[in-house]
Parts: sequence; C-alpha cells; structure tokens
Amino acid sequence: MRIRHKIVTVAFGAAVVLPLGAGSAFAADADTNAQLAPVALNGVEGSGTAMVKVEGTMLTVTMAASGLLADSPHAAHIHFGADARNECPTAADDASADGTLNTTEGGPAYGGIVVSLTKTGDTSPDSGLAVDRFDTAPGGELTYERGSIEVAPEVADAISSGKAAVVIHGVDHNDSGAYDGDVMSDLDPSLPTEATDPALCGVLMAAPAGGVATGAGGAASAGTDQGLLMAGGALLLAAAGTGAFAARRATAKV
Repeated sequence: MRIRHKIVTVAFGAAVVLPLGAGSAFAADADTNAQLAPVALNGVEGSGTAMVKVEGTMLTVTMAASGLLADSPHAAHIHFGADARNECPTAADDASADGTLNTTEGGPAYGGIVVSLTKTGDTSPDSGLAVDRFDTAPGGELTYERGSIEVAPEVADAISSGKAAVVIHGVDHNDSGAYDGDVMSDLDPSLPTEATDPALCGVLMAAPAGGVATGAGGAASAGTDQGLLMAGGALLLAAAGTGAFAARRATAKV
C-alpha cells in the first residue's frame, strides 16, 4: 500500500501545545545546529544537518539530508518535552521488542512536536501529519529553508538551551522502495508504520564561536550535507536581513 498524499488529523506523538505569549522570559537569541544521524534499529543509512536561528520567538530553519526513501513525503519536526530526556532514541527505547522504533517509542527521548517543518502554511503541532506540505526527498535528498516561524517563548528557550531535537520521519523497513507493509502506523492506522517511523534525529546545540556544533544522536553527517546546510543557511540569513521572509500566517490547519 502506497502512502496517500493527504492531510490526516493525528499528530506525531504527544504534541506539546504551548500558547504564544506565555509568561516565561524570552530565550537569548542563538544559532543552533544539529547533526542528523540514523535512528537506532530502523535501518536508515542517511545523514543530515539542521540549523535553527532563534531571534526572540522567531525561528529561521535550514535543513539538508540524504539517504532517505526517494520521492516520498518525509514529515519533519522539532521535538521537545519537559519530561523527555531531550535526546535521540536508542535501541533500549524499543518497548515492543519488535526490533524497530516507532514514533511513540521515541517520545520519551525526544518529546512531542513543538514545530512542524512544513514547506507552507501552518507550522504548529496540528500539522504534524500534513503529508502534502512536507518535502518529498527527490532522489533521496531533502532540502528545507523557511524563516519567520513563530513559536512560544518556552519553545524558543528549549531550542536555545539545547533541549530540542530535529526528527525526520519515513523509513523503508522492507526495502520495497515505497511506504508499505502489513504493520500499520501507531499514529494513523490508515498509514503503514514505515510512513511515520523516525528515520534521522539530532539534538540542536548552540554553535560555538567560529564553528558548527555537533548534535547528539550519532555519527556526524556527510560533508555534502554540511555544505548544503551552510550554503542554505547563508542564503536564509541574508534573506531574513533584507525582509525577504515575510511572516507566514497559519493558512491550513490540519
């Protein structure tokens, strides 16, 4: 069964819903980076990098990854949970002992969704499974650039403090070249689990002066991913400085 390109209503894991303008203090502005490495047990050989610039409660995100299931939608999010370990999952998180990790099993490590990295429209946890608005990884490579993403102060603080993770979902357990199989998603029983299982993960860490931080979660990504990230990030920051990224309103709530 191939995945249907539709919007579904179930969010990945226990979504963290935090109201904008809540009472906590604003986080310090920060440039954060994550090295995206394969999630344990899920058979992915890809890698990637992500950069999130925090300015008050506004985010600018650049992401590049390779080695993903080609030409298939890959939901991607920033995850955080106050009660989570704030790291990428390990084989020990396989609660069902079936030899793979689904999104729910990864939740204790990375928490719920706080930002949906959609290409257009809403970026809240409500869009966690907005399949038609995520990148489809042409040729197995994913590139993402988006600015003016508004978040709650608590989310901005979590990212700046190194407590948030970027997770890209979508795997191919049976090497069929498509999202299929008899095991259905723990999030939406109309989808195969391959469509929603986590593929790559990395913790966002503040970049040291003169360098790029390495996020927790496994081996560093390939140099091509790093080059794509830095090139895209430079373009994003330049565009943000000239007002090229206008604030996007939520236009398509799931």
